[in-house]
Amino acid sequence: MSRGRTHFFAIVNPAAGGGRCGKRAESVLAELRASGLPMEVVWTRRPGEATLCARAAYGEGYRSFLIVGGDGTAFEVLNGLFPEAEREPERPRLALLPLGTGNSFLRDFLVVEGVQAAPAASAHSGEEALRRVQEAMRHGRTRACDVLRLVHRDGVLYFLNLLSVGFPADVAAVTNRWFKPFGEVGYLLGVFACLMRLKRRAFPVRVEDAPEMDARRCLFLTFSNSKFTGGRMLIAPQADPCDGLIEYVRWGPIGRIGLLRNLPGLFDGSHIAHPLCERQAVRRIEFSLEGPVPVMVDGEVLRVQCERLEVLPAAIEVMI
Repeated sequence: MSRGRTHFFAIVNPAAGGGRCGKRAESVLAELRASGLPMEVVWTRRPGEATLCARAAYGEGYRSFLIVGGDGTAFEVLNGLFPEAEREPERPRLALLPLGTGNSFLRDFLVVEGVQAAPAASAHSGEEALRRVQEAMRHGRTRACDVLRLVHRDGVLYFLNLLSVGFPADVAAVTNRWFKPFGEVGYLLGVFACLMRLKRRAFPVRVEDAPEMDARRCLFLTFSNSKFTGGRMLIAPQADPCDGLIEYVRWGPIGRIGLLRNLPGLFDGSHIAHPLCERQAVRRIEFSLEGPVPVMVDGEVLRVQCERLEVLPAAIEVMI
């Protein structure tokens, strides 16, 4: 039985943002309730619980979800809604209150008069992001957005932001293990830590209908739905989460000194002009990996054997 489009199921991850989410969430939720928005609220206590809560709520008829946390919380919720949501004509609605560490996905929408550029996006504070999302919830303002689907040897994963292998996955692993409480500064510390043990590897992929696999060594491969990762790192400056395409960026086997010189380009998007960097907007990627590899997907580091990556156009509605 449907709960209606205005009745929200809120999932709060109090550990997001190094615990800052838990301190802010009560007041933000109280403000939304005071504005007349009905909602059911659950607080998660352990990894994976947001997925279970979202799946149960979707089965009960909820179609509007409020995610209070960061990119990792949104990733968990999305994997609770899908694949069931693929079979339903009514798209799930997601409102993301950015109280996590990176909040990378929402940065694509925090622009001035539709001009999508890194300086414009970085000029918005967390308070501005909260204000925008709260207004969208009150007025029912949504934007249809794509979802990316990864088929791997042991199952399927769905994500909003990006999947990467190579250097960004290494950075995310180090950051999550040692530096996550420091927020965006922690991600920078992870970048410099991985510079000390830089790896260039081959991840064979077939892009669209290419005649053969591309098995060249590289610094990283990223498959993006939106522009940013790690907060302000502009890995895929030409990505659009609403265009029905995957933004594929490949950076070849650059060395330590070369990467260090070009590191600012990862934060302003100019790295794609480097001779070793390539990009394409595609609909399908096939992998030919010998076994599981570390991947970073929406801030979470997993070890999976990727097989196929596809885009689900306009599969959700984002309130922004």
